[in-house]
Amino acid sequence: MAGTRMKLELSRVVQGRSRLGVLRGLGRTGQHSLEIPGCLLYTHFGTVPHLTQDTLHTLTNLPSVTQVTLSSIAEHQEVLEEFKDGFRKFAGLHDTLLYCSLHDPAAPCPTGYTTNKTVSVWGSGGRIELTVAKFMALQKTVQPDWYQSMADGETWQNNTSRKRVRKSVDRTLAHLDECLLVHQNSQELEGVELFGVVEGGDILEERVRSAKETAKRPVSGFCLDGFQTGSMDQALRTQLIAAVTKELPEDKPRLLQGVGRPDEVLACVEAGVDLFESFFPFQVTERGCALCFSFDISPDPERAGSAPPAVLELNDDERDTAGETQQNGDLNLDDQTQMTPFEINLKDKRYQGDFRPLVEGCGCYCCANHQRAYLHHLLVTNELLAGVLLMIHNTAHYHGFFGALREAMANDKVDLLKRRVLRERGGQIERKE
Repeated sequence: MAGTRMKLELSRVVQGRSRLGVLRGLGRTGQHSLEIPGCLLYTHFGTVPHLTQDTLHTLTNLPSVTQVTLSSIAEHQEVLEEFKDGFRKFAGLHDTLLYCSLHDPAAPCPTGYTTNKTVSVWGSGGRIELTVAKFMALQKTVQPDWYQSMADGETWQNNTSRKRVRKSVDRTLAHLDECLLVHQNSQELEGVELFGVVEGGDILEERVRSAKETAKRPVSGFCLDGFQTGSMDQALRTQLIAAVTKELPEDKPRLLQGVGRPDEVLACVEAGVDLFESFFPFQVTERGCALCFSFDISPDPERAGSAPPAVLELNDDERDTAGETQQNGDLNLDDQTQMTPFEINLKDKRYQGDFRPLVEGCGCYCCANHQRAYLHHLLVTNELLAGVLLMIHNTAHYHGFFGALREAMANDKVDLLKRRVLRERGGQIERKE
């Protein structure tokens, strides 16, 4: 059987679908927990990009689950097999759980390379073809606490035919059955949690069929695949996710792959999603940008209405930039590299004399010690420290957002949080229903 220690305890269900609670009994010893809604810790080969372990752990309230991907691990299988003690020890990770996904959510991979028996991942050395046998051998070598089943997820493009989508669902279910067979007979994977993958592209009937059939299998949770940013508009995504979660058992977690923008996170939580991958701060950092959206829902009651905002107000030029970015993002849904309205571009000349912190009141090392002008200097001179400081801030800010979301759900302040996060800047940011 798949691992059985993990238990989802729901404390509230808000507005019908949004779920607040705690995943308990995580890990092979069962001593870890993870609050939902929440996110995993995104890494490249076990390391948060730009950050050493010491630097990372200057941040508080980090998730207890670290995400690694087979796309980066598969080409090192022989080394890991020789090492014998699993990826966590190999990468020097401490006091964290390991979740192993198939693909890197921040690195779109080419399509057209799946067959009835194989899927492909893309590492630094190129394409690696995986059969179920090789996939499961990798899991035994990695020794994760959770892992997703092998899946055919190549149906997120909006021109995919109904026949191809149906085949994707059939293949994914067949892969799941094979993975479960190996898992249940593997001593190395005893106590490890296996997540089934829900596919179905943008076709409602196939999404529902995939969810129903996957829910019949003895899996510990569910990965919702094919909804990534750029693959479909938010209204369709919300509709499909709501239909999928309706078919899934309430006592098992739902992890959404490939979605990280704050506005999309809020909409997907309302549709019943529990967990997300935290690759968005990395994407923002790679653009030379800093997250600056507000999620403050707890102003000092004595100063209500007059307290300064947690995030510095944008000036007119910044409002113009945010507006242009929103419009560009709407016109280029397939481009995940576009700057979003939730960040500021510190490479811009306007910041060379701006001596304010990235975000007023932010307690991260970057905001406590440096100014926007310094970050601008580091970026235009291509200093490596720019990525370090931006990743510290963006990681802290993003995980702070999830903490605020849970607080809002617990205290009936979700509408207030949505107004804070989605507040209009120059009339450009609007929630799309």
